Amino acid sequence: MDLRPVANAVGWLSAVMGGLMLLCGGLDAATGGQPGTVFVADGMAVLALSFCLVLATRGAGMHFLDRRQAFVLTTLVWSVLPAVGAVPFVLGAPHATPVDAYFEAMSGMTTTGSTVFHHLEELPAGVLLWRGILQWLGGLGIVIVAMIFLPAMRVGGMQFFLTEGFDTLGKILPRALDIAKSLLGIYVLLTLTCGLAYSGFGMGPLDALVHAMTTISTGGFSTSDASFARFTGPLEYVSALFMVLASLPLVRFVQLLGGRPGALFRDVQVRAYLRWLLLASGAVAGWRLYLGQGELSDILRETLFNVVTLFSGTGYASEDITRWGSFALCVVIIVGLIGGCTGSTACSVKIFRWLIVWESLKHHIRRMYSPNLVDTARLGGRPLERDVIDSVIAFFTLFLLTLGGASVAIALTGLSFETSVTAAWTSVANIGPAFGDAVGASGSMEAFPATAKWIMIVAMLAGRLEILSFYVLLTRRFWTG
Repeated sequence: MDLRPVANAVGWLSAVMGGLMLLCGGLDAATGGQPGTVFVADGMAVLALSFCLVLATRGAGMHFLDRRQAFVLTTLVWSVLPAVGAVPFVLGAPHATPVDAYFEAMSGMTTTGSTVFHHLEELPAGVLLWRGILQWLGGLGIVIVAMIFLPAMRVGGMQFFLTEGFDTLGKILPRALDIAKSLLGIYVLLTLTCGLAYSGFGMGPLDALVHAMTTISTGGFSTSDASFARFTGPLEYVSALFMVLASLPLVRFVQLLGGRPGALFRDVQVRAYLRWLLLASGAVAGWRLYLGQGELSDILRETLFNVVTLFSGTGYASEDITRWGSFALCVVIIVGLIGGCTGSTACSVKIFRWLIVWESLKHHIRRMYSPNLVDTARLGGRPLERDVIDSVIAFFTLFLLTLGGASVAIALTGLSFETSVTAAWTSVANIGPAFGDAVGASGSMEAFPATAKWIMIVAMLAGRLEILSFYVLLTRRFWTG
């Protein structure tokens, strides 16, 4: 396999990250938080190494990229770039250990949102901005990969979204680049709008910028240990709105601005997501009202925000949801495993896979009582091909095995059952928070054993790569075929 195109792409992406480190260094120098030379030196070193890699592989750009190279590229992007992103955490504030720095960067790039840092308010402004940048880049990357690479790679039923315009692997990529530019435009527009809305409702400039990046990427990194508890009130509604928008297929917004609003509202994923979101929020709010946990207006606001943040996989918190009772906790655990729409920055299983399973089950039941029925399972009016259904079933199987395996592996490091299960849940589904006695009051997982952190790092990577594209690299046939 020719890895030069893969290395060339990784080199260019690393160079972008090096350039953004210089931006964070400038912010540190302007605010006096720490010597700006820390980020500047890191950025210059990364730029130098990146351009060496680009020059060494010049002429081997991504004009041609087969499926095997695409699998390697997607895995390297989300494993090598976090290592690049971890450098400022080790050499500058907060002077983290290598495992903690890589954990934080992996959590950022995969938009998981779990953290091993604490006393975030005391970190330099450049570090807070860098955490937001990592999530923003990761969110943009997964949207582009999901809409251009995964359908052609036939990962987890993503071939359902394969169209002639997206089938670009192995060919020159003009159409793919057009799609990527359109998605980038929408992504930037949503981020700017979100940041302006946050500022308009009282957030400071740095808080608004970082939270806009981590909201639209559905990442959840905050600038404070209190997460969103500092911004209760109208800002919770603002954040919930933009988390929902970020959980919808970004390509639909491209079509919306192109004069085709019907594409968004006819999307079966969008309708199901909004319907299930309202159902879950209503169920939890009703439960809390039954228990008498506050005034109606406060319960509705708190419930909507915290259900949306877990449904979308963002991971902000404005309340301790463990105090809401077992029923509410079960609901938010379940919605975390559902996730948002494909083609969005949201994580977890994704709405469309649950819909495919549901339609397949209905079709199978109909065939049981009417064996001679000539019928085909459909989703949104489109027939579901056998390979799509098989891919989704394979995804669910590996997802559950990964979730169970990660839970057991984390428990073997000495953590409690509750902590182990929720740590696996938050890692594999890229959600963010975990619960249990080893989780700090601020939600930090700093006290976890190093082995548990490495297990979570691998689980975060597997979850963000849609499980199958991670496991395929572990097979011998992939490398010898």
